[in-house]
Amino acid sequence: MSSPFPTLAICLGYVYIVKVLGPKYMENRKPMELRKVLIYYNLFQVLFSFWLFYEIGMSGWLTGRYSLRCEPVDYSNHPVTVRMVHACWWYYFSKFTEFMDTIFFVLRKKNEHVSTLHVIHHGVMPMSVWFGVKFTPGGHSTFFGLINTFVHIVMYTYYLLAAMGPQYQKFLWWKKYLTTFQMVQFIAIMVHAFQLLFTDCNYPRAFVWFIGMHAVMFFFLFNEFYKQAYKQKRKASSKSLSQKAVNDAAKSNGHITTNGYTNGRAADYYVTASSPDLHHRSKS
Repeated sequence: MSSPFPTLAICLGYVYIVKVLGPKYMENRKPMELRKVLIYYNLFQVLFSFWLFYEIGMSGWLTGRYSLRCEPVDYSNHPVTVRMVHACWWYYFSKFTEFMDTIFFVLRKKNEHVSTLHVIHHGVMPMSVWFGVKFTPGGHSTFFGLINTFVHIVMYTYYLLAAMGPQYQKFLWWKKYLTTFQMVQFIAIMVHAFQLLFTDCNYPRAFVWFIGMHAVMFFFLFNEFYKQAYKQKRKASSKSLSQKAVNDAAKSNGHITTNGYTNGRAADYYVTASSPDLHHRSKS
């Protein structure tokens, strides 16, 4: 904690490994089968996140000791304060263990998952948290850690179930809601941080902007991911279903033209297939 440069070096090394060195190493190799490793890793992250949530909560937020409106940093050696400082440091440490999320993608040759959002999110967080642990290890900003560790309990539970095999797929219907949950997290952090711009609180104004703007950045990044991953996919699926309905109708008439429409009733069916009602059913 004496200098930010070791953390910065590790973050830059992470980006180089997952974007350059890792893909190059795996280029002519078969994807690794890491099912058991992923199960144990995600179980560890669930338990680690739960412990962090408990420690941050019992050091202030879940005991009534901390105020949601304003919580200055306590720099004393009070035992509960020291407990929060230790929890903050372990939260900082957890940002390095999360690098494995991306490394596993690379080793399994799931490079499509190593998105800009993913790399920015994991690459920036250790550096961001370092400043918080160094200068404000407690108080108002630790609300971010409380909310984030709770989200990670849910998120890594999802990953754990996914790693356990196809028989658990029926329990994973809530995938898109997980992304929504993450965006709600950032809204809560924004509101909690920026409220100090309008109230008198003995908390560094620079960190209010630092945490609030991080939440804004990640909200828009996750929102863009949500639109690309779910809304565009839904539109493509709806269009595909409508076209299939047209082709099926054309085949039933026995007259198919080169563009998939018939010269009679299929054209009328296309109008019906394009109606909002059918689109609604295809989406559901």
